[in-house]
Amino acid sequence: MACTEEWGRSQMLQRLAKQLQFYKPPPVLDELEDDNDDGVGLSSGISCNSLAVRNVKCSCANNLRERRAAVLICLFEGPEGELRVILTRRSMKLASHPGDVALPGGKMEEEDADESATALREAMEEIGLNSGLVQVVAKLECFMSQHLVTVVPVIGLVAEIEDFKPVLNPDEVDAIFDVPLEMFLKEHNHRFEEREWMGWKYVLHLFDFESEQGKFLIWGLTASILIRAASVIYQQPPFFQGHLPDFQKLQKALHNVHNVNSNVP
Repeated sequence: MACTEEWGRSQMLQRLAKQLQFYKPPPVLDELEDDNDDGVGLSSGISCNSLAVRNVKCSCANNLRERRAAVLICLFEGPEGELRVILTRRSMKLASHPGDVALPGGKMEEEDADESATALREAMEEIGLNSGLVQVVAKLECFMSQHLVTVVPVIGLVAEIEDFKPVLNPDEVDAIFDVPLEMFLKEHNHRFEEREWMGWKYVLHLFDFESEQGKFLIWGLTASILIRAASVIYQQPPFFQGHLPDFQKLQKALHNVHNVNSNVP
């Protein structure tokens, strides 16, 4: 556990580090036995390419390294004492999700010791964030991307944010900005779209944010991860909880798809 001096003048970050010290992600998909209900799976003719859901949490046991990724939820104390998170806008040069808002991160590489190492390495490569400025305090439960990549959110705190001088990699990042984390619990700036997949209705969350750097849309997997992070850190559900979907049946389907995909050479 980091000593008090590591947090400088930020008592908020010190309290948050203590709060998250013993955080354990809740167990996911403990009831995966086939109960012959009306859930969907590969037996229903669903292919990996048909997956349209971007924000589904999944079991990450026995994942292949090449199917794993990590993102850094980099938090710091803002000028008004609020907790803020660093986000990027992906370069238009990228083949996947160009122009989308994302957390710093990417796929694991062989030299990465764990997901924290992946998240810190990617943050350095993308925005020039020195790992020495970041204190990793927790990991959230895994999420699955639409491409069946397991994504581990890593929470890191930066006490001396003034020491961070962003250096953007133009091949990966077009812009860097920060937003208040609490925004992902509030209805202001939040909207949603109802979607349907194989008869299963779900909600896609979108957040509009405007700053001196421009207008940004935070949605999909990134929005889902930040909703979860804000809920854990502030210890309360979002005000739009009524629009949160029940992922139980879809989790079962994706678990089956993921297991089959992992066994394909």
